[in-house]
Amino acid sequence: MSGVRRLGRRWRRRRPLRTRLAVAASAAVALVAVGVCTAAFFVIRYEMFHQLDLNLTQSATRVIQENRDGGPQVVAGECRYLSAPACAQIVPALPAEDPAAPYLLPVSAPVREVATGDRVPYFSNITLSGKPMRMLTTRLGYDKALQVALRSDSVEKGVRQAAGLLAVIGAAGVLLAAGLGYWVSRTGLAPVARLTATAERIASTRDPRHRIELPPGPPGRQDEVTRLAASFNTMLGELEQSVTAQRRLVADASHELRTPLTALRTNAELLARADRLTNAQRDRAAGALARQLREVTGLVNDLIELARDEEPTPLLEEVRLAALAEHAVTAARAHWPSTPFTLHIAPDAAETVRPGVPARLTRLLTNLLDDAAKFSPEGLPVEVELTASRHARSGSGSGSGSGSGERLELTVRDHGPGITTEDLPYVFDRFYRAETARALPGSGLGLAMARQIARAHGAELTAEQAQGGGALFRLTFE
Repeated sequence: MSGVRRLGRRWRRRRPLRTRLAVAASAAVALVAVGVCTAAFFVIRYEMFHQLDLNLTQSATRVIQENRDGGPQVVAGECRYLSAPACAQIVPALPAEDPAAPYLLPVSAPVREVATGDRVPYFSNITLSGKPMRMLTTRLGYDKALQVALRSDSVEKGVRQAAGLLAVIGAAGVLLAAGLGYWVSRTGLAPVARLTATAERIASTRDPRHRIELPPGPPGRQDEVTRLAASFNTMLGELEQSVTAQRRLVADASHELRTPLTALRTNAELLARADRLTNAQRDRAAGALARQLREVTGLVNDLIELARDEEPTPLLEEVRLAALAEHAVTAARAHWPSTPFTLHIAPDAAETVRPGVPARLTRLLTNLLDDAAKFSPEGLPVEVELTASRHARSGSGSGSGSGSGERLELTVRDHGPGITTEDLPYVFDRFYRAETARALPGSGLGLAMARQIARAHGAELTAEQAQGGGALFRLTFE
């Protein structure tokens, strides 16, 4: 048995899914067709013999009524003719009481037992004069049995004809099952075939813009394979966005790195001929080289940070955002001494914690504060506020219902020129710099990095125009 199982597993491994599905569907339909034909054969056979048994019973009843007081004898003996009525004979319980004339029907011990009442009436199949017959043996009065027989060759012929007809129908059903199995496998796996072709096309062309064509219809009425194809299209969309973002990042990074690298090479070549420079020129070139190295290093580090899509789980810990905000504001005051920073922490937000990586969240706040200080006029403050509020939320998981949660919101507001309506949709794009910011230092990666860190921590970072002028950045933790 184990060898058969291994052979079956080996066959399944070597056959494509379409073939296995066609064979399975064909086998299922064929089994149903053969089962129905077999059941129909036994039903027809039973009904035909049951009708013959009813005729025997009626004939026996008529003979009993006509010969209730008759002795052992042959009542009717035309059994060799198909159209003749039933042949019948009365048999006593004791062989000594048998008539002198021989019986037409075979008399056995069970017949004597029926006559004495030791056995219930029964039907049996016999052969008489080379012809098949159906015989009923029943009790007649006291110590007598009645045997009634009818020719059954017409019934058996009908049974054979029904068997042949049902065999033809069953064979046609098996052939139809094979065709249906092939159609089911071809139709049912058509989306899978398109999915496979699309995946192979993407693998060969490395172009994720291809999509699988879906049949028309509302999403709620799609079958499982169509939903799989729709999910694959969604995955392709995400892959296309990821590939596009990577290509754009590489293109932008190469563009941004070209200028500082050219300056670095120029200053390095200039310092290589230091014997021809004055001390002031040499110091100027060395300072420019060191400054440009810092800029390139910072830009490369920012690119490495942006290449990370999520935070490493082992580094997560419970972070108190109020303490984090105080630390970031203190560092910003030291870095931007000419810009005043104000910090307001609501009492209900002072002890609230969220899971996160402290160094990454500090980098997020530092980028926001640096961006705000960069655009703030000298003497005007950068306002930082941390608040908490309750909000309704839907529960998830088994046994949970709707409830309430605490939302933390940190805002950073400056009093600079603000963000124009045209620039607002792009402020978080990599390397994007507004017209008013192109003369200021920076690579255009700070806000993009801040939003990526926020999303990696399950928060949302948005930008808007502040009332009264300036820009307002809002960081929300649900």
